[in-house]
Amino acid sequence: IHALATAPGKSGVAVTRLSGPRAFDVAGALMTSLPKPRVASVRALQDRDGALIDEALVIVFDGDKSFSGEPTVEFQTHGSMAVISRLARVLSSFDGVRQAEPGEFTRRALENDQLSLLQVESLADLIESETEAQRRQAVNGFAGKVAERIELWRHDLMHAASLLEATIDFGDEDVPFDVTDEVDRSLARLSENITREINGFTGADRIRSGFVVAIVGPPNVGKSSLLNAIAGRDVAIISEIAGTTRDVIELRLDLDGIPVTFLDTAGLRETDDVVEGLGVERAMKRAESSDMRVHLVNPGEKPQLEVRDDDIVVVSKVDLSGHHGISASTGQGIEELLKNVSLRFKGIVNDAGILSWQRHVASAQDALELISVARTELKVGPDNYVIVAEEVRAAAR
Repeated sequence: IHALATAPGKSGVAVTRLSGPRAFDVAGALMTSLPKPRVASVRALQDRDGALIDEALVIVFDGDKSFSGEPTVEFQTHGSMAVISRLARVLSSFDGVRQAEPGEFTRRALENDQLSLLQVESLADLIESETEAQRRQAVNGFAGKVAERIELWRHDLMHAASLLEATIDFGDEDVPFDVTDEVDRSLARLSENITREINGFTGADRIRSGFVVAIVGPPNVGKSSLLNAIAGRDVAIISEIAGTTRDVIELRLDLDGIPVTFLDTAGLRETDDVVEGLGVERAMKRAESSDMRVHLVNPGEKPQLEVRDDDIVVVSKVDLSGHHGISASTGQGIEELLKNVSLRFKGIVNDAGILSWQRHVASAQDALELISVARTELKVGPDNYVIVAEEVRAAAR
């Protein structure tokens, strides 16, 4: 299989990878000689008729040293779309060579034990990362720190199981007959650790997907102006005519290393305009599901929606009223508002656990339930050790 490893489009350099048992033979047919493994060398790449495709930096990887776990050749060509396309067509012209499916290189790395499933998930997160918090979380998973923690849990479970099984097998010999207290203490400690990580999933998940802040308030209170001021450019239409914003406009940004999406919503009011009414309805739904609402109010007015614990209420257009709050036209108070938002989300990020995918949480919850059953059976005493040992092993699996 072959695929472009760099982003599509014009660039200075483009990297194409070829992976599979015949990679060396196919690559060798495009040049006079194949470079030695892991020694980058410049080669003239030719098609099957001998016509020059491009000059490229070529690197060869043996199966045990490559990303996919198979013989791999990497072509670093010029980033011209014509060169990239021509090389792809030539590679596909060989028998048994085809364009890779999305994610197929990574799938082969998983199947060939070059990466664990945890590392595959972390690699996907690393590629998608836009902020420092996302990068750190992804790197921790890819570097194996998450796997190390889980392996410690598994080790403790297997130790508990071995104590129980040793008692079952050698109960009449010099092995303590009742290990109930020791095993229960170990399982209780494990339950606390796993529960803490499950509770920290909200923060980890928000680091991956980002926080959402809805800017809500009545028409013409300055919601679109605030969004434009935060963006530093015009992303929303501003008008004195009420009801200009009909749909939810999104602005995604890096706020002190935290991914945050701000939503500019339709002004909340009763309206006979069908389209505006749909916009108001959509605004209400997005505001309800957001992590935080910034309630913009006119001086002397109250928020239209119920203020939740994590919400922020801000007086708008203070350059005209002299109140304390924000002004989108002068920039007053906007930096303070963003710091406020960042501080509230940093608390959640700091409490983030190591489990960052729903699959991780589901597995941890399954293990927790099995540990709970094991502790219940353990109260019966040594007569139930066989059942307890099986529940503990199931939790480890």
